[in-house]
Amino acid sequence: MVKRNKKSALVYIVWGYIVWSLVPVMIAVIYSFNDGRSRTVWQGFSLRWWFTDPYASVFNNLETRNAISNSLILAFATLLVVTPLGITLAIGSQRIRGRGSNVVQGLTSAPLITPEIVVGAALLITFTRLFTAVPLGFAAQLLGNVTFSLASVVVIVRARLVSIGPSFEEAARDLGATRWQALRYVLLPMLWPSVMASLVVVFATVIDDFVITSFLSSGVNSETVPLRIYSSVKGGATPALNALATLLVLASFTVLIIGLFGLSTWRKRHGERGGLRAALADITQMET
Repeated sequence: MVKRNKKSALVYIVWGYIVWSLVPVMIAVIYSFNDGRSRTVWQGFSLRWWFTDPYASVFNNLETRNAISNSLILAFATLLVVTPLGITLAIGSQRIRGRGSNVVQGLTSAPLITPEIVVGAALLITFTRLFTAVPLGFAAQLLGNVTFSLASVVVIVRARLVSIGPSFEEAARDLGATRWQALRYVLLPMLWPSVMASLVVVFATVIDDFVITSFLSSGVNSETVPLRIYSSVKGGATPALNALATLLVLASFTVLIIGLFGLSTWRKRHGERGGLRAALADITQMET
């Protein structure tokens, strides 16, 4: 009886958290289809703030379209830079031996516990006082987001490396593979789940980042969706703001679904043991 009551209490807590988190988001999404200008009073269903309004709708407003484009370009550019760099740093920090290994691993994780506003202010000072060749705007925003999100990739990939262990690479080396072949055909395929998780986390972090992006922004030309939402809230906000926020939520959920689908496909096609067997078979055939 006591166990059942505890289970019921946990279920209520979980559902309460889900409702508390998602209901405000759903309300914002619903009011993006409001026919009137009010964001609190429902005045009928309409696509006015998405397409039909020639000036204020999301896809007809030039500044809003630029903000969407800037956010997507910044997010994907950060992914292209931070993913291979994070994998390399994770493998390197994991293989360091000796007294300095804990220090290196701690330093690579330090940005995770550093307040984002401190990172943003420090980067602003760095780019305006030291590295003045890097202009504020897209270049500075890209470097800033890479700096802040790199630790997430390192931690996720390193956790996967710990669970894999060194035995798989050693087995590949015993079969005649070189160090590079063992890395390419055995270790990297087994890191794929952590890579997919890293892609999702980094994309979700960058596309809705406000602090670092605002510190390193150069004006309207480098304005992203979060900055656009913030500036619109201070002015005369319309349901177009809800539509823009809805696009931000859809982008994050789309990348999450793609990541889950890719991970599920990988597991069905290979599995933990299947991927190792296939990799070792490829190495053996190549050597023979």
